[in-house]
Amino acid sequence: MTRTDIDAEVTERIVHNDGFDIATYEYGDPAAETVVLVHGWPDTHHLWDAVVPLLIDRFHVVTYDTRGHGRSTRTRRVADFRLEALASDFFAVAAAVSPERPVHVLAHDWGSIQVWEAVCEPGAETRIASFTSVSGPNLDHLGHWVRARLSRPTPRNIWQPLTQLMSSGYTAFSMTPGLDQIFRLIADEKIWQRIVSGMNATPRSTVSLGPTFSRDFIDGLLIYRANILPRMFAPRQRHTEVPVQLIVAERDVAVRPAGYDDERRWTSRLWRRDVPAGHWMPFSHPELLASATTELIDTLDGAQPPRGLRRAETGRDVGPFEDRLVVITGGGSGIGRETALAFARLGAEIVLSDIDLDAAKQTVELVAAEGARAHAYRLDVADEEQVLAHAADVLAAHGVPDILVNNAGIGQAGGFFKTTSAEFDRVMRVNLGGVVNGCRAFGAAMAERGLGGHIVNVSSMAAYAPQRNFSAYSTSKAAVYMFSDCLRAELAGRGISVHTVCPGIVHTNIVATTTFSGVSAEEQKRRQRRYDDLYRKRHYTPDKVAAQIVRAVEKDRSIVPVTPEAKVQLQISRFAPAAFRFVAARVRLT
Repeated sequence: MTRTDIDAEVTERIVHNDGFDIATYEYGDPAAETVVLVHGWPDTHHLWDAVVPLLIDRFHVVTYDTRGHGRSTRTRRVADFRLEALASDFFAVAAAVSPERPVHVLAHDWGSIQVWEAVCEPGAETRIASFTSVSGPNLDHLGHWVRARLSRPTPRNIWQPLTQLMSSGYTAFSMTPGLDQIFRLIADEKIWQRIVSGMNATPRSTVSLGPTFSRDFIDGLLIYRANILPRMFAPRQRHTEVPVQLIVAERDVAVRPAGYDDERRWTSRLWRRDVPAGHWMPFSHPELLASATTELIDTLDGAQPPRGLRRAETGRDVGPFEDRLVVITGGGSGIGRETALAFARLGAEIVLSDIDLDAAKQTVELVAAEGARAHAYRLDVADEEQVLAHAADVLAAHGVPDILVNNAGIGQAGGFFKTTSAEFDRVMRVNLGGVVNGCRAFGAAMAERGLGGHIVNVSSMAAYAPQRNFSAYSTSKAAVYMFSDCLRAELAGRGISVHTVCPGIVHTNIVATTTFSGVSAEEQKRRQRRYDDLYRKRHYTPDKVAAQIVRAVEKDRSIVPVTPEAKVQLQISRFAPAAFRFVAARVRLT
């Protein structure tokens, strides 16, 4: 919906409170549950232009211009911007738009700070059903957090408040008469859109500002002068019985994520979602805010909490991957099977696929024996349409994965001129195409969700160690290696880590099923048995690779050579690549 579409759906009213007229805008069915959206500085209700259309099919959605902004009453008195007055306005709006039922709230920046003031009032839980807070802390809680850290002056405890002080340095200008005039230099709509766009990695077109922006930008600065120093230097004990969901922007330039770490002390029930995003998430992540708010409302209404919300609830004793969904290709045997078991033992739910459905089902049985949940699918990763259909089924049935492991692959050996074009193409379609298809089908959903995640692409030490008679296999794995590097750079802004796992000599059934080009069927079987036996004697089993995959996700490692020879060859490839080319020209492994 465009702004014109939104305006066509709106019902406007004026709410009167303590001599102020609060311009209020309502959308959707008034009989539905009410969600009130509260903006901060320097915004108006237009902050929510991208969020409102995502909620109005389910809820009675209400936005309003806080006092001193938009079409609400103007004031230049500092006292009029105190949090007590702003919280009073909020309660007046809530009573007017939903007189009989408590409201749910989604608030951002100073809007969140003023709603924090409201939810900590005695009896607030009778008027506020839930509060989703975005990039706006409770100033009293933040003050106590600073004091608690500085009372135990470890390097970490000093560093955290110091970084918050540096992030909040701009407030010194906003609170100082005369110095606040410096803000007039950027109180221009195009300049501000450019600043917000850059800080939030979102197009300028998504930054929605109201017609009174320039005036709101300057007048709204009084909110800093009215509240920062009193609350930070004399913080009060403020608790709430209202269920609170924190949406914490990991790249927030104004409020550091650590500042929310003690929030559990002050809330009866708390959820926390850390999001790889900047401060203005209503512009950059409207879908995430709408879905997170809806999930909390549905859960409080008695619905089964979704996996992401269960993971976000604080105070639960859970495993490192509990309430995580892991999708694994090639999960019917070898590294894929052991990776499924490794994540399952740590609490994850597993979706695994394999071209051999019976093998995939056997892995599911092994996962179930560990007390975890798994689901088996048949999948040919080389078939893009099949992978896209598989992803659609998984997303509908199980949700967006938190971890994607592109493991499926095949082996191939033989001289280049003895390798037919069909054999070469098949290796590329499975080993490279399977990874690309998996990333395209699932990675897009992970990026759109906005909560980050991990993609594990299984390559090989063959990616950086040239060998005779492995042109197709090594080329496919080298392509996976470079593709992963490119994807890692592309997804860094989305908070999705890409891990390239490069096993060396590991005993899996890929050796026993490797195609040897240019030889008879009998000779191929002989070679398969020979090399399978050699790999078995190496005594490096796939469970050790699985452990390294789990560790790569836990430690956020980008390039993961597995086995000693893979690690040594990686270093040689970096510092003495000519040595590899010299050996490859003279040593034949098959």
